Amino acid sequence: MTAVPSDQVIISADELVDTAESWPVRSAEVLAAGAVSTFVQEQVLTPDEDVLERQFTLHPGAVGIIALDADERVALVRQYRHPVRHRLIEPPAGLLDVDGEDYRAGAARELAEEVGLAADDWRVLVEEFTSPGGLSESMRMYLARGLSPAPAPEGFVKHGEEAHMDIVWAALEDLVDAVLAGRLHSPTLVVGVLAAWTAKTRGGFENLRPADAPWPAREQMFQRQTRY
Repeated sequence: MTAVPSDQVIISADELVDTAESWPVRSAEVLAAGAVSTFVQEQVLTPDEDVLERQFTLHPGAVGIIALDADERVALVRQYRHPVRHRLIEPPAGLLDVDGEDYRAGAARELAEEVGLAADDWRVLVEEFTSPGGLSESMRMYLARGLSPAPAPEGFVKHGEEAHMDIVWAALEDLVDAVLAGRLHSPTLVVGVLAAWTAKTRGGFENLRPADAPWPAREQMFQRQTRY
């Protein structure tokens, strides 16, 4: 067993939790505003009273869905992502950009819009900050089961990259193998399928959190963004 250095500590399972913290902001300005996100610069005061200048992107947050059928196949899309110049295999996902819409309802809307499905059983898989060094996006991944065909919401029309994506299915176990082999790169897919596989093999899906479980990390982050 590797020895832990004396100036380091081993924390207990109960201590494995991220904590909200906000250093004082001396100044803040918007550098650029886009259709979805806003690029800002802030001067931040450290506990040692040093001033740091940080540029980062504000984002409204998103939800993603691992839609699993009775044969443990996952509904996916292949979508072009211009910043990385790749067509990625991804689960259905989308922005939390509808005022007053709760998280599960947003996920259900995205599931219908992108792959034409509804689900009877919803559970929370995992949450993450997708790139916390430079982006405020928080993502919640759902597991959706009891699938059935569903029409897209009234008035919904696919546009942009979505108009050129296709729907595919793959076995959950094959997706895990492809992730570990380095063949799949969408962070939404990587996090979602590994979380689903872990849940399946460590007690089953019934032990996952309910669909309406609190999401305090996203709520705290969203409240801080409202000043912009």
